[in-house]
Amino acid sequence: MKPTFLAILTLLFVTTSSFSQTDSKNTSGLFYKFSIATTLSINESYVAFDDSDETLINPSALFVNNTLGFQFDKRTSIGLNLEYNWHSQQGLHFIPAYLSFQHSLNKNIEHAAFFARFGYGTLLGISNDFEKGNLYKFGLGGQFFLESNDNSILIGLDFTRKRFGYKTLDGLSSVSIFLEFMIF
Repeated sequence: MKPTFLAILTLLFVTTSSFSQTDSKNTSGLFYKFSIATTLSINESYVAFDDSDETLINPSALFVNNTLGFQFDKRTSIGLNLEYNWHSQQGLHFIPAYLSFQHSLNKNIEHAAFFARFGYGTLLGISNDFEKGNLYKFGLGGQFFLESNDNSILIGLDFTRKRFGYKTLDGLSSVSIFLEFMIF
């Protein structure tokens, strides 16, 4: 009877002490990220001080991204991305599926972090409307943590290079501005 009582008491003590040591901020685990981005281009038919409704800068592409990933620590994460890209000027549609790696450049991360990220993957040709090929991505940005929870908002620039077409001879490069919401 005494060994069972001692085992239960030890288990209770270990469980209580392990839960009392938990921090309110998560530093590792699974996350979900939703992103929207656009590529901007100069409107060649814009005339300054004209009464028309033309603007100097027009959006020329739209990117909608979903990411499921794992954060190793407060600075490093990896993600599996599924994205939809529409380039309106070229009339092209893409569905990239790629892996991304993100690492914070500053060590002291309290309310904000500046990061670099890289991605590589494939362009899924799920129908004749979508181009097949591969994708390379490089981005820089800032991650701003919300005070109320572990979620964050990310803002920055991405450089994307797509190779597609017959024997992937066609290419398309773009720089986009992104806004992301990360649920941790």
